[in-house]
Amino acid sequence: MVIPRVVIAGTSSGAGKTSVACGLIGALRARGLRVQGFKVGPDYIDPTYHALASGRPGRNLDAFLSGPDLVAPLVRHGAAGADVAVIEGVMGLFDGVSGRGELASTAHVAKLLHAPVLLVVDASSMARSVAAIVHGYRTFDPALAIAGVILNRIGSDTHEQLLREAIAPLGLPVVGALRRDGKVSAPERHLGLVPAGERAARTMSALDALAAGIASHADLDAVLALAHGAPALDGPAWSPEPGEPAAPGARIGIARGPAFSFHYEENLELLAAAGAELLPFDPLHDERLPDGVGALVLAGGFPEVFGAELAANVSLREEIAAFARAGHPILAECGGLLYLCSDLDGNEMCGVLPARARMTSRLTLGYREATTVTSTAYARADERFRGHEFHYSRVDPPHGESGAAWTLAARGSERREGFASGSIHASYLHLHWAAYPHLALRFARAARRAGSVATSRERTDAVHTERESS
Repeated sequence: MVIPRVVIAGTSSGAGKTSVACGLIGALRARGLRVQGFKVGPDYIDPTYHALASGRPGRNLDAFLSGPDLVAPLVRHGAAGADVAVIEGVMGLFDGVSGRGELASTAHVAKLLHAPVLLVVDASSMARSVAAIVHGYRTFDPALAIAGVILNRIGSDTHEQLLREAIAPLGLPVVGALRRDGKVSAPERHLGLVPAGERAARTMSALDALAAGIASHADLDAVLALAHGAPALDGPAWSPEPGEPAAPGARIGIARGPAFSFHYEENLELLAAAGAELLPFDPLHDERLPDGVGALVLAGGFPEVFGAELAANVSLREEIAAFARAGHPILAECGGLLYLCSDLDGNEMCGVLPARARMTSRLTLGYREATTVTSTAYARADERFRGHEFHYSRVDPPHGESGAAWTLAARGSERREGFASGSIHASYLHLHWAAYPHLALRFARAARRAGSVATSRERTDAVHTERESS
């Protein structure tokens, strides 16, 4: 399968990878190309910018969460129908799970894909030193193909000339030299950029400006030549289609909107392929759950930013609490966990879990080896997964007394976390289901069973009501 592709890597976080990747996606799209954006790592927010820039769903590639063997198949799946793939890296080029190896780094993913790398360098405060930086990154791993440099935040034509002169002896092409532009910026909050969907109109304006800047100050023909020079990516594409009978008739409510926007595209595809009808609802505005849902997915996001608005939607909170009491399956990740607590920073939440949530100034971040503690409709006890945590909040107590969701292990330490019962699985841990498709099928089947039971009860209640009235 021939997929022209290029990796946009940075010397560090903050070098400008997202701006360059989004600008490149937009500039190539303006040429009439179909462009697929990917983000290396567990980031939920940058793919929302890729999606707006490309008009296609943003997708993630994470060699820890899905395993290295699925990285190429996920690209074959996600890039189907696209003319070129633009893959934005994570942190610095060689930053991964640990300091001892390359696992889950941008370099690791680039090597798995045999993709050329364009190194983005923040050149705002340097001249000839740029050559030392580029030389070091280029020679650190001889198996990695760094094919070009994009200089970012250049101050003037003279500054650009100095930088080009410094890099020229290395024999590595400078394919872009981007000026500083204070008018092009994206707002940030405690977990990084604000999701693009929260300010779509302003974001599109910024993305258009980025695309115009790339078109003016980068050699798009050279970038495309490098992308087309990547070898064929042979092998099968990943598929969400289940290997077992699906669960047609399942109806699953999916919390969406500004407060619950963290979704991996493949997770949703797996649920749909498992036979589930996905029914979105926005807890900020919708006063009722979608009709006939048998289960709920309460994803991560920013409920802490919208605490007062969530608290004000009393009717939905009460319906979700009743939904939980009736034994319907609920899967809650991170922000969804906070929403199920009794309160969040004093704002009343759904009260499903015997816990209180609050924001702190301390970040909990990192990959986790997870073992299920308590069986639910979602996971079985003693199953093993790989996941990721990223939050500033705390829940008290941190796990259920009658049943924790996980034992989480990282860097030699272990702890229990989350709340689990027969129908509820709520925790901070985010999972990418591409490597665990049985989770989607299992949850869809549970949703269908719960929906069937609810429908039977409604019919019985209707019969009783009719008899009483007659």
